[in-house]
Amino acid sequence: MSLPIQINSQNFTLHPSGAIFWIEKSMLLIADVHLGKVAHFRKHGAAIPSHVAFENLEKLTEVTNHFQPESVCFLGDLFHSTLNSEWNDFAKWIEYTSANVILISGNHDIIPPYLFEDLGVQIYEELKLDNFLLTHHPTVVESSFNFCGHIHPGVKLQGFGRQNVRLACFFKSENQLILPAFGNFTGKYTLKPSKKDEVYVIADDQVIQVTA
Repeated sequence: MSLPIQINSQNFTLHPSGAIFWIEKSMLLIADVHLGKVAHFRKHGAAIPSHVAFENLEKLTEVTNHFQPESVCFLGDLFHSTLNSEWNDFAKWIEYTSANVILISGNHDIIPPYLFEDLGVQIYEELKLDNFLLTHHPTVVESSFNFCGHIHPGVKLQGFGRQNVRLACFFKSENQLILPAFGNFTGKYTLKPSKKDEVYVIADDQVIQVTA
């Protein structure tokens, strides 16, 4: 179940995949897919099932089919490593989608930009849209609200019986929202929210707001 929120008079939908749909712009925001990571680790001997690599592209297809966005903006770390077998699968996905595809370069995006551009992907270091700033690394800029990734945010929740669970989350502070990692083969960095922060955890295919 998705969750609608409003920021600076604009409407957004937080999706349990980890994506955000910006309604007024018909833009899907996605952070830290890390395509190619499974193939990279398998190449170096890690015992990871090959089908794990396809799950990210299946997830991308599902969320784009659901929202039918005019554009998809990846907030960095789209591809984890140098070229490997997963690049061809990504190229086929680009052919499949009718949306314009934008990449905000992340620290793992080391593939030459012209290869993305040959697929029709637009590349930026950052992108300013109205009073919103789209980046990979969390960035504070006066008079702008920042959407970003990089952190792979998670929070630790504790129950009355001392049981605890760590969940991926959308982490919103006054002028910033950090998206969870979209990729299924990524870790989580546990953040400790203050009372001013808003945390939206992903659990059981739902987005749920929790308090600090």
